[in-house]
Amino acid sequence: QVQLVESGGGLVQAGGSLRLSCVASGRTFSSAAMGWFRQAPGKEREFVVACDFHDGDTNYADSVKGRFTISGDNAKNTVYLQMNNLKPEDTAVYYCAAALTTERVIRAPTYWGQGTQVTVSS
Repeated sequence: QVQLVESGGGLVQAGGSLRLSCVASGRTFSSAAMGWFRQAPGKEREFVVACDFHDGDTNYADSVKGRFTISGDNAKNTVYLQMNNLKPEDTAVYYCAAALTTERVIRAPTYWGQGTQVTVSS
């Protein structure tokens, strides 16, 4: 089992930045790829980014390309999502996800965090 705990959400004005963190614990060797999803009120959960930190394979949703950056700190078992130039439409609960490959993260993650709220005011 892998446990994922997100933090870093909050309220920010449009154009601002936030950095989300996701700490992984448990059998982290079973999750080579990690990523982020988000779910806005009344909408389905959508993919944001996935990354395999072993080979660098990274995929971003078109809606966040150039604004969001995923990174990781292996020593801390932590994945970060740096979000810049935030827009009101980025408002959502952001979930950390993990799986064996980036493809699996995108299609059907094995592990999920509990989510952290990001609210962008106009």
